[in-house]
Amino acid sequence: MSVIALINQKGGCAKSTTAVHLAYWLYRKRHSVVLVDADAQRSSSIWLESLEDPVPYAVAQTSGQLMAEIPKLLEQYDQLIIDGPAGLSEATKAIVLRSDLAVIPCQPTGVDLRSAADAIQLIQQAQAIRNGAPKAAVFLSRAVKGTRLKDEAIAQLQSLKLPILKTVIHQRQAVADTFGQAATVWDLLGKASGEAADEFEQLFQEIVALT
Repeated sequence: MSVIALINQKGGCAKSTTAVHLAYWLYRKRHSVVLVDADAQRSSSIWLESLEDPVPYAVAQTSGQLMAEIPKLLEQYDQLIIDGPAGLSEATKAIVLRSDLAVIPCQPTGVDLRSAADAIQLIQQAQAIRNGAPKAAVFLSRAVKGTRLKDEAIAQLQSLKLPILKTVIHQRQAVADTFGQAATVWDLLGKASGEAADEFEQLFQEIVALT
């Protein structure tokens, strides 16, 4: 059993997109998986509800709900994927205290890099309390290929003293279209969606290897 949380205090960094695709990827591989939607916008639970395949989900948005519901869900499922809220709220703190692995998606901008650093600080505080748990890693999301900004962001991430996943998720319209089309990249046709699917596959293999 493992609890994998996607967290970052900044919205728009691909937490929900990654959480939904990770839950769907595990579900397709016949894992017993549930997604916990802790974001007030409820993007991930609405998204999963629209998919043809019935990936289980639960909604828990307060620290009290999360602390109560996560142990119950672990009795029913082997894998919990948590889509964390924007901001480093009490709910985010509860998620970090209940997670086995915290994954931080980070866009290649100065604001995002600072937000990632704040999330890392919260994780490190939890690790001090929990004797090293949760494990943690960061990955670059919504990057544009061949840009100086991407290369600079990778260099800055290396200074954050947290494992950096090798896979970079690049900005593609195919990924942006998935929510509106009630789909994942595996459901869409075309070269761009195929490339995105390959990147997600590589990323999720890295994530699972850490659990």
